[in-house]
Amino acid sequence: MAYLRKIKETDLNGNGENDEIPMSIQNAFLPYAFSPAFGMDLVSRYYADDQGVVHFAPYEKEKYKAYLSFLHGLYEEGLLEQEFTSLNRDQITARCANDQTGVTFDYSWQMSNLYSAQYPNYDKTVGIIAGAAPLSGEYAGYYVGRNPVSGIFGINAKSSNKELAIKFLDYAMSDEAQDLYVWGMEGLTYEVDADGVRHFLPKCTEDTIWYQGLGINAPNMPSQQSVPATDVLLAAWHVQNDRDFEEPYIVAPYPEVYSTEEEAEISGMYQVDIQTYVDENAVAFITGTKNLEDDFDAYIATLESMQIGEMLKIRQAQYDRFASATK
Repeated sequence: MAYLRKIKETDLNGNGENDEIPMSIQNAFLPYAFSPAFGMDLVSRYYADDQGVVHFAPYEKEKYKAYLSFLHGLYEEGLLEQEFTSLNRDQITARCANDQTGVTFDYSWQMSNLYSAQYPNYDKTVGIIAGAAPLSGEYAGYYVGRNPVSGIFGINAKSSNKELAIKFLDYAMSDEAQDLYVWGMEGLTYEVDADGVRHFLPKCTEDTIWYQGLGINAPNMPSQQSVPATDVLLAAWHVQNDRDFEEPYIVAPYPEVYSTEEEAEISGMYQVDIQTYVDENAVAFITGTKNLEDDFDAYIATLESMQIGEMLKIRQAQYDRFASATK
């Protein structure tokens, strides 16, 4: 808070104008940045505690209320801007180019490849927009990682080649195929230096269309993300920043679990409406169009009337199946 206030009150870019914007953060990233400090995973929404009990973060009466109260305080002070719900990455990029913003939040990749690169004095050896350890409050902060399962592949029930399709998917996830998928072919797309470290050849970094035309990192294919293949594309300071301030704090998100037919039917009836209601009220509480002291109990009661209890039963059953299968 003190840092944000300092940015707001000081002509840090030295242009003689009070045009500094303390924090430029997209609405979707607010849960990533702040909810762990309040003891909940608002990124996954549903999350399991250390005892394996599943919670719905926007239904956490004390923690969620405290989170909303904090963001409302930022909003009231002008530390969270008035138009935070419509702010986009292009606008943040422009602010970096004008040296107007002090804090943002985004995926790691953007630190060097997008935001720092906007500054005329960026020389690729020292970060300008650089990652930091997560915020902590009453609870220790963390970053919610990505789920390793980012897509689902299926086979038509009427297919006459089910076995062949399964063989293809098995091969696509093999070490051999994943190495080809991530790096391509030595001498054509990458080379190995004297220390045994791989580096992409210039044509790969200069022409991604040609690169993907070979089938490398092509969309909609079974794949596993490769840290080494990403790191060679990043500035050295960026790679070290990830090691120091991000990787030690990453926790797994709520797992992807298949629904039974009955669970899917119940979720279809309730979850979309619950999510819409939560999103609308989050903005209302943060901006003050709804008062936390007067309206929060009614918000909780409405979630209960929308069958959040039934949804929690479903998610608990799913999580229990997951936990049992992964023991």
